[in-house]
Amino acid sequence: MNPTISELLPGGAKVLKDIKRQKTPVLITQNGRPAAYLMDVNTYQRLEKRMRILEGIARGETAILEGRTLSHSEAKRRMKRWLD
Repeated sequence: MNPTISELLPGGAKVLKDIKRQKTPVLITQNGRPAAYLMDVNTYQRLEKRMRILEGIARGETAILEGRTLSHSEAKRRMKRWLD
């Protein structure tokens, strides 16, 4: 479900304008409890990219701890294959 801002709340256009200008997420509450965050698209995309990078780092750290590593020459050989 992707409601339009006019379906979501009165004055929503102003809220979106403020979010785009300030680049900060807004917490939406329901019955006084946190329910969702509203943020501009660029901020969301930056957060997604950061999350993918952090997940990659975590996978790499796990691989090191489990001993799943390559020698420098083997890593170069595999990278060359990907880049050619």
